[in-house]
Amino acid sequence: MGLNEYSDYRSDIADSWNRCIAWGLDHEHQPAPPSPGARELEDNDQAHAELLSCAEAEVVPYYRNILSSSRCLILLADRRGTVLRNWGDRRTTEERLQPWFQPGANWQEQHCGTNAIGTAIATGAPVQIQRNEHFLKQNRSIIGSAAPIFNARKEIAGVLSVFSDAYLPQAHTLGMVRLLSQSVENRLMTREFEHDYFQITLSNTKDNFDSPWSGILICDDSGGIVASNQRADQMLGRDVTGARLEDLFTSRRNHILGQPEREPMQLTTHNKVRLSGRLKRPARKEPPASSAKAETAGVRARSTRIPLDHIEHGDLTVRRGADQALKVLQRGVPVLITGETGVGKEVLVKALHDASHRRTQALVAVNCAAIPPELVESELFGYEAGAFTGARAQGSLGLIRKAHQGILFLDEIGEMPLSAQSRLLRVLQEREVTPVGSTERIPVDLLLVTATNRPLSGRVESGAFRADLYYRINGLRIELPALRDRADRRELIQRLYQTHRDQDQSAQLSPRVMAALESHPWPGNLRQLDNVIRVAVAIADGEDVQLWHLPDDFLSGFEALPLGQSPAQTTGGRPEIVSDISGEADPLGQTLRVYQQCLGNVSRAAKELSISRNTLYKRLRELGVR
Repeated sequence: MGLNEYSDYRSDIADSWNRCIAWGLDHEHQPAPPSPGARELEDNDQAHAELLSCAEAEVVPYYRNILSSSRCLILLADRRGTVLRNWGDRRTTEERLQPWFQPGANWQEQHCGTNAIGTAIATGAPVQIQRNEHFLKQNRSIIGSAAPIFNARKEIAGVLSVFSDAYLPQAHTLGMVRLLSQSVENRLMTREFEHDYFQITLSNTKDNFDSPWSGILICDDSGGIVASNQRADQMLGRDVTGARLEDLFTSRRNHILGQPEREPMQLTTHNKVRLSGRLKRPARKEPPASSAKAETAGVRARSTRIPLDHIEHGDLTVRRGADQALKVLQRGVPVLITGETGVGKEVLVKALHDASHRRTQALVAVNCAAIPPELVESELFGYEAGAFTGARAQGSLGLIRKAHQGILFLDEIGEMPLSAQSRLLRVLQEREVTPVGSTERIPVDLLLVTATNRPLSGRVESGAFRADLYYRINGLRIELPALRDRADRRELIQRLYQTHRDQDQSAQLSPRVMAALESHPWPGNLRQLDNVIRVAVAIADGEDVQLWHLPDDFLSGFEALPLGQSPAQTTGGRPEIVSDISGEADPLGQTLRVYQQCLGNVSRAAKELSISRNTLYKRLRELGVR
């Protein structure tokens, strides 16, 4: 450790002691030993299952092969300092301190003063706390080294710490815990992204890719960097998340991603730094089914995966909004989606989830308006057994905790009762949830997306929505345009038709049908369009879709238009060719032509032909139309 590093290290200890004094601790303080219940331990294990799995995969072999002959105790704690696991020789610590090294013990500085785990969390950096550097006298018989474990978002996911006897060199101990924490970080990142993203491992030499100190870049098919480890950022001199491969290296994306898998390649940065790289392609396996089951009418299950680039087909406003939403969401910033009913808010959320780094975790979608107001709190936050009349005997986890490590989507957030708004605000501020009927605070790690079809600002002014919650959820506001305002309306119509058409039907809609669909005002937006096309395809029953196959309520929108003028002509859409019906010798042919020009409206067609509706129906049956 150099002189400057030592000075910084000593400063960290002094700062920690000052924090302890500010919290009202004194050197004689003796916090009560923890006594967590079995359910609390089980819930914490479940909430950190991936962290536990990765840590065990790295720590256990290292301990068996290298540390088994030394008196050494290794602890894994979560990001709040609660012990999850211990490995090694428990004789390393005095008997009176044994409870503090068991799962459930919490080492936050405000409880236990300056200590390896708590101070590593407070500083976000590796630390070593010698005996007399502990603030509390009760801890001055131990020496601890700890290093935080960061996830792909550069957030602390947990802490590894080592407590050893005096025979193990302390500099070695600190280096060892840093090595182990880096190994766990790399494994966490690889597991999270290996199925759907490219991984590029960076090294200064071509024969050292398997070192924990290698840099790791995670990128998508287009060369966009979705995640990186700290070592990669150090090697490239910046936080590279959000950048593109061409921004970092002189080689083009196609060249880099086209390299043979696991073969060394030479990469040169724009600053002329030469690095060795190794490519690993995505496994492209489908993610496991979401662990969040639909338990109420307000919860919608996930459907098939939706690529982000499939939510628009030429509308730059939607494209820009989706790209921005993904970038900020992956940084933990909440996203608020607004727009009329049916514009595709839920579809966008599913696409964001499938494109995010949490795609293998749960997407829990909750319609706040569909849950009875008196049940919102218990459904969202969960409840203890016997918390209220009718409660399940085993209690309920709650939808927020089911979204742990995933994405929580609160649709129609404006309909949430004020009492639930207050509890939700506390969850978002403290990242902890307290079930109904309990005093226990349970950590949650989630990304939040909310949606509304009416302005929340008006509800804030009327007192129906909390202003502080509004500003908490309004990290990035994305407004989805109505279907009538979308630049890619024609492409959307064609794409939905392609999705629903029968195999024998024409691949393209006729110009007449397309003109009618394009020019419609679509008050129900994409949801209405989807239903109209499905109905038309079903009624056509294998034949090409014609105007009279469109639903009657859709055609009734054209009732007031004069014959010979298409909806496109009145709304500014593409003009429709209108046939001249004068002089038609064939009555059936004339009937069909007028019926088509009236867009299938029987009353208008009968009036134009000066025949009764019954006669018109008879002719249409002869034509095979009705």
